[in-house]
Amino acid sequence: MGILTPELLIRAYAGGVFPMAESADAKDLLWFDPPFRGVLPLDVFHVPRRLRKTLRHFPFDIRIDSDFRATMMHCAEPAPDRPQTWINDEIREAYCQLHAMGKAHSVECWQDGQMVGGLYGVSLGGAFFGESMFSRATDASKIALVHLVARLKAGGYLLLDTQFLTEHLSQFGATEIPRHRYRAQLSKAVNAPADFYCLEDERALLSDFLQSLTQTS
Repeated sequence: MGILTPELLIRAYAGGVFPMAESADAKDLLWFDPPFRGVLPLDVFHVPRRLRKTLRHFPFDIRIDSDFRATMMHCAEPAPDRPQTWINDEIREAYCQLHAMGKAHSVECWQDGQMVGGLYGVSLGGAFFGESMFSRATDASKIALVHLVARLKAGGYLLLDTQFLTEHLSQFGATEIPRHRYRAQLSKAVNAPADFYCLEDERALLSDFLQSLTQTS
């Protein structure tokens, strides 16, 4: 597909394709269009009871897009369950350009002036494509995910694409759907209006979201 540009990424995501590198040092990119796609249905998102209690104490300062590049850098760092990263320099620079265009966002957990967890992804219309997350404090990535879902639901998003299904995501209700179903959902979502910056008050956003879960559970 040539040199990775923001425009190429937008076309790829709109068509259901996403890139990864084999390692941080890899020069070539691999493009994926898996037969089964991981998605996290926003209408049945599940927050485990223990995590709900933690969330109500607001253990972190949640910031949106305050340091997108640093979020990517942290996501690319080795972790016990992920010694290798798929984020190389080309991917990092292209996604930072997407962020500058308003097409990529980060949800960040800060504590004592340090970023201790977070995630980032791509936003097209009413579709959000989760790319990676990291955690340097207990529950930090999980809390970032809950804040992301609260924001997506409030902003009118229709699809949260997780690319692959993992055990970590399955506890929140993530599932796999076949490619043809995913593409149908994708087509509808990318053409839907949505607002990632629907509300600036993160505490109010989360409180309303948790209250909605209580009413429907």
